[in-house]
Amino acid sequence: MIHNIIFDIGNVLLDFCWEKHFASFGFTDKVFDKVAKATVLSPTWDAFDQGVLTPTQLLEAFIKNDPSVEKEIRQMYENFNEMIEIYPYTLSWIEDLKKRGYHIYVLSNFSEKQHKESGIKLDFLNDIDGYILSYQEKLIKPDDGIYQALIKRYGLVPEESVFIDDKMINIKAARKNRLHGIVFTSYEETASLLNNMIGSNSRQESVHQ
Repeated sequence: MIHNIIFDIGNVLLDFCWEKHFASFGFTDKVFDKVAKATVLSPTWDAFDQGVLTPTQLLEAFIKNDPSVEKEIRQMYENFNEMIEIYPYTLSWIEDLKKRGYHIYVLSNFSEKQHKESGIKLDFLNDIDGYILSYQEKLIKPDDGIYQALIKRYGLVPEESVFIDDKMINIKAARKNRLHGIVFTSYEETASLLNNMIGSNSRQESVHQ
């Protein structure tokens, strides 16, 4: 029986809409591509999520990737609040699963800067049973260590837990660590797959039968 449901954040519970954020500055197509390659599409972004560099060091690293767009990179870096948006289904999905008796957790590659600047968009973290963000552990998915950190911290039984993430590589790592896994495609399809896995009855109903 599944007792625990673990969510990724980006492109599962929140829309990581960096393209929209970049477009808001009116960059030309050429500059847009340069900034993207120097930041969100660069290997440096993993270090950002991993929390191994200070915010100043990260900004310097992004600029070093392409000094020709330093001004634009600084603009992008100034306020990350606009880089994510909460999906319409997020809060009701979490609330429904909680009402049905499931424990809800989050395991996500997420930077300290993004965490601090996202404001009320991350308020749902206060209403769930626990979470691990990559910068806190200095580990990023699909490293086995971050899955084990979640399992050990909250005393989870892996076989009683399912992880939902939009990247197959992260789901494969979850399964390697004995968690069930669902690759997120859309809310409708993923919610259907999850309901099929956990059954039509809630955990609370099953316990009382």
